[in-house]
Amino acid sequence: MTKILTIGLHPRELDYSLHPGLDEATLTARIEQGHRALLAAGFDAELCLVDADPDAAEKTVRERLSRASFDLAGIGAGLRVAPEHTILFERLINVLVGASPGIRFFFNSSPETTIDAIRRQLHGPS
Repeated sequence: MTKILTIGLHPRELDYSLHPGLDEATLTARIEQGHRALLAAGFDAELCLVDADPDAAEKTVRERLSRASFDLAGIGAGLRVAPEHTILFERLINVLVGASPGIRFFFNSSPETTIDAIRRQLHGPS
């Protein structure tokens, strides 16, 4: 079975003034619901929430990678698309590739689109 790591920016790290109508509790619930949906769909997935600080985030991901091997990794849109997180995104990609040669990536647009993103990598576009 494919082992999946989903990485996202911890909800406490987000600047909610840039996201009207969203707050930490709502985002936390959406992330948790998305992860439960992965497990319910039968995926062997682990959730890894990271700090915005690249050093702290890299340490968190390295610790997770030291406990298990992953075949597929996703980095959430909240971390990936914000210009202020470009260095963090770059570092995490390099950590994943360095620690897990051959790892494949998927990218979602929200917690609710994670399953579709994983399926694209496992089965190709629908």
